[in-house]
Amino acid sequence: MNTFYMLGNWAEQRWAWMSLFITALLLEAVALYFQYGMDLKPCIMCIYQRAAVFGVLFAGLIPSIHNNILTRLLGFLVWGTSAVWGLLVAIEHVDIQTAVNPFFASCEIVPNFPSFMPLHNWLPNIFAATGDCGNIDWQFLDLSMPQWMIVIFAVYSLMFVLVLFSRLFTRRSF
Repeated sequence: MNTFYMLGNWAEQRWAWMSLFITALLLEAVALYFQYGMDLKPCIMCIYQRAAVFGVLFAGLIPSIHNNILTRLLGFLVWGTSAVWGLLVAIEHVDIQTAVNPFFASCEIVPNFPSFMPLHNWLPNIFAATGDCGNIDWQFLDLSMPQWMIVIFAVYSLMFVLVLFSRLFTRRSF
């Protein structure tokens, strides 16, 4: 069995969706450790990236509970949207941090969530922004946190594209 066909079959497996859920859950736990254990204040861009990771988390949770064509379609939709949006936000965050003139590179203070879902009001301990986007408070292997998030969201996006296309070209359905 070729690899492309095998990737297409992953969407029918609960363990694959649960793996997506668990990786996002671990990322959220690490983010909360950074915030409360290491006292690193999340900025608005960090909060948006956190929301995108929660999107990936929910994308994995839905089909891992009940895996059928409808839940897989919803899972793919939320996964792809969250991964690509998170990647774009992380890239913008790195641009802010590496701006030549930081005076002109700034970000908002209050999250701009939809009015029907003000996450920063409902769960301020998770979604309230208290930091500055331009600060680089943490690095690992010479990459800042948003640079690592570019890597993470790129992997999520790449896996989404590979599984989706392998699914469509080998199975012709979700």
